[in-house]
Amino acid sequence: MAYSKEDIAIKLKEGIFSKSVKIEPLEELTKPISPENGIGTISRMDAINNKSINEVALRKLKALKITLENVHDNDLGKCNKCNIETPIKRILLTPYIKHCVNRAHQQPLSK
Repeated sequence: MAYSKEDIAIKLKEGIFSKSVKIEPLEELTKPISPENGIGTISRMDAINNKSINEVALRKLKALKITLENVHDNDLGKCNKCNIETPIKRILLTPYIKHCVNRAHQQPLSK
C-alpha cells in the first residue's frame, strides 16, 4: 500500500510527539555519569547502559524530525539503489535508512 506524503508526515508527527513527551527525562539521563558518584559498580554499569539506550532514543527523535523536514522530497521513502518504495513502518522505525531491505545489508548504517 502506497502512502501519501501527508500520511507519512502525520505518522512522523505522531512519532515525534510520543518521543518528545519523554525528551526531558531522556536528556537528564544522558548526562555524563561522574566516576566519583557513589552508586556502586553494578548500578554504575546499569546507568552507563541506560545512558546509551537513551542516547539512541534521542538520535531517533532527531532523525524523525529531519525526515519530517524532508517529507516532500521526491526521494523520501525510496531506495537509493533500486528506487523501490519503502514501507511506512520502516521509515518510521529507521528514518535514517536510505535503502530497501534487500539492499540494506549491502550498505553501512549511516546516522
